[in-house]
Amino acid sequence: MPRADFYLIDKPRFRDDPLLLVCELAKRAYASEQPALILARSQDQAEALDEKLWEFDEHAFIPHQLAGDDDDAITAVLIVPPGVSTADRPLVINLRDDCAPGLFERVLEVVPADEAQRAGSRERWKTYRQAGFEVAKHDM
Repeated sequence: MPRADFYLIDKPRFRDDPLLLVCELAKRAYASEQPALILARSQDQAEALDEKLWEFDEHAFIPHQLAGDDDDAITAVLIVPPGVSTADRPLVINLRDDCAPGLFERVLEVVPADEAQRAGSRERWKTYRQAGFEVAKHDM
């Protein structure tokens, strides 16, 4: 059964820097040898995440890149800006307002701390549940 995990940003360090939580999730995915896609909201966010993955943990190396070149298939973590298409992967980290497209076994939804930005996550929760996903919530 596919899974959708919703990570609700709560702790001050993630409130101050939401991309830090995304980096932590990417680090876990890489450690468990799961190729992952990170669906960024914008080109700017994708580039910021690319930078953050290099510097957030001096002891961690997470092979990653912005999607769209010949190395996509062999790179562990692909950051996908809107408008760029990639092959499906088993794990998707979704930062967008819409449900993650494609075929995958697990999706990690990063939910902002701001109440106004959480409305879309409630709709995605319902959509995943109706599609037969096992859904879970985690306060981070």
